[in-house]
Amino acid sequence: MISSKDMIRLRDLAKLQMELATSDEMNLLRKEWVRHGAFQNGRPMVLIETGTFANDFLLQRLACEGEEARALEYMFMMNMINHLEFKDDFIVKPYLPVGINYSFKPWDIDVEIERYDNSALLGQHIVSQVSDLEMDFHKFQKSAYQIDKQAPIDRMNYLNELFGEIIPAKRAGGGLYASLTNNLVHVMQMEHMFLAMYDAPELLKKVLDMLADDYVSLFKDLERENLLLSTTEDEWLCQGSLCFTDELPNNLEHYTTKDIWGYTDSQETVGVSAEMFEEFYFPSIKKVSETYGLLSYGCCEAIDPFWERCISTLKNLKKVSISAWCNEEYIGEQLSGKKIVYLRKPSPNLIGVGTTLDEEAVRLHIKKTMAAAKGCTIEFAQRDVYQINHDVGKVGRFVELIREQF
Repeated sequence: MISSKDMIRLRDLAKLQMELATSDEMNLLRKEWVRHGAFQNGRPMVLIETGTFANDFLLQRLACEGEEARALEYMFMMNMINHLEFKDDFIVKPYLPVGINYSFKPWDIDVEIERYDNSALLGQHIVSQVSDLEMDFHKFQKSAYQIDKQAPIDRMNYLNELFGEIIPAKRAGGGLYASLTNNLVHVMQMEHMFLAMYDAPELLKKVLDMLADDYVSLFKDLERENLLLSTTEDEWLCQGSLCFTDELPNNLEHYTTKDIWGYTDSQETVGVSAEMFEEFYFPSIKKVSETYGLLSYGCCEAIDPFWERCISTLKNLKKVSISAWCNEEYIGEQLSGKKIVYLRKPSPNLIGVGTTLDEEAVRLHIKKTMAAAKGCTIEFAQRDVYQINHDVGKVGRFVELIREQF
């Protein structure tokens, strides 16, 4: 179904990806990531998470005409655009990764979302399925999930049939993912969750513990099916980060959950006291976190209020999100000299708001981080940017400005 004209374009992109992936520049960048993952005092790494704003500039660049060809062209462009346009530390891979294919429905409850329009990433409202936890507790059942073992094999064979002699497709690992409170506010709105801490405290703990058990069950099924793969190099970790580490195995025939990276967070508990977080939410978060080999924790929430009582006690913690709302100085003091990555998330407003880049604001923002994180192993992961006013040059300059502050 792909025309000869479109296929020429796609094969040219496949050749370009392989050329970039095997270049001296990329080999050097890989070595820098290896040193970074080993906490060997290398420079801070910088990554731009492009997926949220790619449609703001990438769609108009697509040259293929057929629908299937355009989807493949988009894939190739996303594999390279960070390096070609932004010059960040994104790794161009010498292969086409194919990951695990599974579905997971928390508590087997359907989520209903009202959107501004069907294509909108923003402008949405979650329709609450549970308003009173005591009255609606019967709705919480064992989570439903399905693992599709054949789909990744079919995808890999398909890509190899088209491009295998240029760049191979292969199965690739990635960090396991669980976000318990995010799942909960998708079935009961945040205000209902907060009220439940007072109205139905034991039931709230129970539904979170149920979900933690279901995630652990899913992960163990993936393990039993031998679907888990190494996460020690350029695999995607979540939260705009990569997996590079020397603390996990990379040559096993069978991987367990203890052999790979995992992720969790609790954005929705911003405003909860440290004592209540420890009582209501942390036990379930800890249960999931302990199944991983290494843990990356946190998204947009400020983690400093919960650091001492909870987050710092997670023994496998290796990356922690320092969002724009976090007390940078406090966490910098806590992580200084430790083998835990200070994963800084600069404010998305810097490149996502306005038509021009406020360079002085960027400099001050990054200088503050560099001072706060002195003695830490630092990554910058720019996330949550949804539009750049079609100006890719603004993003590239943003990367340059970050590096100027090292």
